[in-house]
Amino acid sequence: MKKITFLFILFTAVITAQTNQKIYDIIDAVSADRIEADVKKLANFGTRNTFSDTISETRGIGAARRWIKSEFENISTNCDNCLNVFYQKDFVTKKGNRRVPHDAWVVNVIAIQKGTKYPNRYVIMSGDIDSRASNTMDFTTDAPGANDNASGMAGTIEAARVLSKYKFESSIIYVGLSGEEQGLFGGAGLAKYAKEKEWEIIGVLNNDMIGNITGVDGVTDNRSFRIFSEPVPANETERARKMRRFYGGEVDGISRQLARYIHKNVKTYMPEMNPMMIYRLDRFGRGGHHRPFNDLGFAGIRIMEAHENYTQQHQDIRTENGINYGDVLEHVNFPYTKKLTAVNAINLASLAWAPEAPKEVAIGGIVEASAKLKWNKVEGAKGYKIYWRDTTSPTWDNSRYVETTEFTLEGIVIDNFFFGVAAVGENGEESVVVFPNKILR
Repeated sequence: MKKITFLFILFTAVITAQTNQKIYDIIDAVSADRIEADVKKLANFGTRNTFSDTISETRGIGAARRWIKSEFENISTNCDNCLNVFYQKDFVTKKGNRRVPHDAWVVNVIAIQKGTKYPNRYVIMSGDIDSRASNTMDFTTDAPGANDNASGMAGTIEAARVLSKYKFESSIIYVGLSGEEQGLFGGAGLAKYAKEKEWEIIGVLNNDMIGNITGVDGVTDNRSFRIFSEPVPANETERARKMRRFYGGEVDGISRQLARYIHKNVKTYMPEMNPMMIYRLDRFGRGGHHRPFNDLGFAGIRIMEAHENYTQQHQDIRTENGINYGDVLEHVNFPYTKKLTAVNAINLASLAWAPEAPKEVAIGGIVEASAKLKWNKVEGAKGYKIYWRDTTSPTWDNSRYVETTEFTLEGIVIDNFFFGVAAVGENGEESVVVFPNKILR
């Protein structure tokens, strides 16, 4: 009996050491009621088309972005001014832009929660402010955009409410982006701004439609969601492309590693959820606000519902042939939106609490029975995790914790697996896994 008790205690201690109670607290703190109130508020602005009214206090994009800014400012007041809230904007013109009905400012609303140790290192959660009717050039018709994308915007505001109660080593940005429906203008403007400011971006979590559970295919599912990620950076070097041909990495770019990180974290802390990694930049032939960041070489993914209903997005409110069209409040499932907001919040927290990822990871072991890895020392890392997986596996399935900056995996043949290394902090939080980018000779 004593032996069994000892083993149980030991097993419990190991499991406890692998999780962070604060992450569970963050999940519990997300409120479906607050999200519902915010979605209703945004939908009641009538239309949030990027080119709609900017003067009215009750209708149009101007009223919506002022309200979002005031919400971020209220959150900041409640956390001893922990958020830096401001507008970031770019001017777009009708000339040369087929979805721009008239010249206008595209205005993003940004709230930055500065990190205590690495203030120039950022993880970003975004939602879209704007909505659209059937005709994207129509900026007067009602377009409540309850799911697309008041749900993502409300989730971003709620994540700020919850995470503002904590301190993080790295910075977190909560942002409402505009101009998505007309050509991803808001994301492009912020990505350029980040590049000019030399922000070190860990990853961008773009949330676009996180509230619908019944798809046009007839499936109802309140547990599954999709994580879209591109396989390799769009701006990769010719050297990286050539290395990939001989050493692998076709599905191991920085955005794909971010997707795997989210998948693993959700499986650990929210096992009731079913994260689906979709091996695409976005839905077939379509786009989202993570893409402009990807274009400039930043890691970014899209989080969204698993089952879309096309009668409820980009549609004028109407009834035809017995079908009710329009993106209205009744189609948003707020407990589900709460779950996907929690998915974002726990990954923002984990990434912001984690040390920096190794910048250089070298690998060797050609014509040997073992795989050798070596990487740079990371400030603030207690140790490192070497990960490996079958070449056909979508997830990192095996790992070995070490407290050195080089290690040989005896008996693991380099030809049969893919490898990566993550830094581990004192608190147990891990960085994103880094695929080898150098060869050991």
